[in-house]
Amino acid sequence: MSEITSSRRGWALRIASASIAQGNERFVAGAVRLLNIGLRFGTLFTRFLFVFFLARYVDPKSVGYYGLFTATVIYGLYLAGLDFYIFASREILQVSDDQRGAMLKGQLALCGLLYVFVLPPVVLILKGEGWSASLLWWFVPILALEHFNQEVSRLLIVLSDQVAASVTLFVRQGSWAIAAVVVMIGFPGSRNLDVIMALWACSGLAAAALGVWRVRQLPIGGWSRPVDWRWVRKGISVSAAFLVSTLALRGIQTADRYWMEDLGGIEAVGAYVLFLGVAGTLMVFLDAGVFSFSYPALISHSHKREYELARTTVRQMFFQTLAVSVAFGCVSWVALPYLLGWVGKTVYLDALDLYPWVAVAAIVNAVGMVPHYALYARGCDRPIIYSHIAALPVFIGSTWWLGKTHAELAVPIGMTISFTLILIWKAIAYGQLDRNRSR
Repeated sequence: MSEITSSRRGWALRIASASIAQGNERFVAGAVRLLNIGLRFGTLFTRFLFVFFLARYVDPKSVGYYGLFTATVIYGLYLAGLDFYIFASREILQVSDDQRGAMLKGQLALCGLLYVFVLPPVVLILKGEGWSASLLWWFVPILALEHFNQEVSRLLIVLSDQVAASVTLFVRQGSWAIAAVVVMIGFPGSRNLDVIMALWACSGLAAAALGVWRVRQLPIGGWSRPVDWRWVRKGISVSAAFLVSTLALRGIQTADRYWMEDLGGIEAVGAYVLFLGVAGTLMVFLDAGVFSFSYPALISHSHKREYELARTTVRQMFFQTLAVSVAFGCVSWVALPYLLGWVGKTVYLDALDLYPWVAVAAIVNAVGMVPHYALYARGCDRPIIYSHIAALPVFIGSTWWLGKTHAELAVPIGMTISFTLILIWKAIAYGQLDRNRSR
């Protein structure tokens, strides 16, 4: 009897230990998720503050040039990377640890070649556009650092090290925004783009060092193997269709600033960039609070052919996105005049009519991400690619036509029209796909 009692006690202790271990795992997982979200929102908040302090302490022309610079850097990331990560991210998860280094080495080699052949003509084009010598000098190192840090963050996310990716993102984007605000408040002589670019570059160097340190801790081997150029060529062919699609979409979000300059001058670009900074926070909220939780479940349901659960997840994403978007639009419209009053420059208040269209464009883009994720989770890429490509000529045509009568409003209205086309295209494609799956 004593042996039976002892056995039962041992069994009970093992169950209790397992329950405690599971509870600890859930607690740690929850804490990690909260930390990840906190870092994302911290980065968002610092960037939000930075845009308004920049508008307050720097002249509108410099804000406009800052907007042109950032848009061109973002577009340059795709020219220098060819969206190769879309191919590499899937490949790297399908091989053993001792093969991953060779793949990353191949990606680095490709990027090196692209920099040699792509950067010189890009710099010449920017020089022809009238960029100052200082902005041209800052462009290359900041582009290279942003590209490197972006690829490291993507690698960390793919390898399920999201917290490290969020930390490097905060160092890369949030830390220099905080430093810039402090410097602009404390040292009036530092209120210029050269200081801002220097802080940006320094934070990029710090993020790169942190990223390299973290990657070196991961079990990645195969660095000594030669570059597999056949694998690289395969990756280029796979990524090419996505690259054309991405360049078309990013082309809209880069050409808009240059077109705004043609229609209203560089100060109008400054106001437009400020409003984009406000409206752009919507997508960050949705990424951190809605999409990052719903999208993994959507992929899982799609892979398991649990189409009813996938449909429910898409429906939840839609209503959550719509609710957050409407709330964001109302709150931002009420609060913006007070924030612009604090900035204290009439050029921004005079351009306030731009913001409703900028906000509507951001909301339409956000809602369009719901069918986008639904299609991508099902492996239905063609509607995504075709809608992005079609949106560029629609943006160009509508903005050109509206520019004759609506001046600066033509750009955000044209963007709203092009994003609406993307939303409708993806929604129809998802509806057809969902009906076919239900049969």
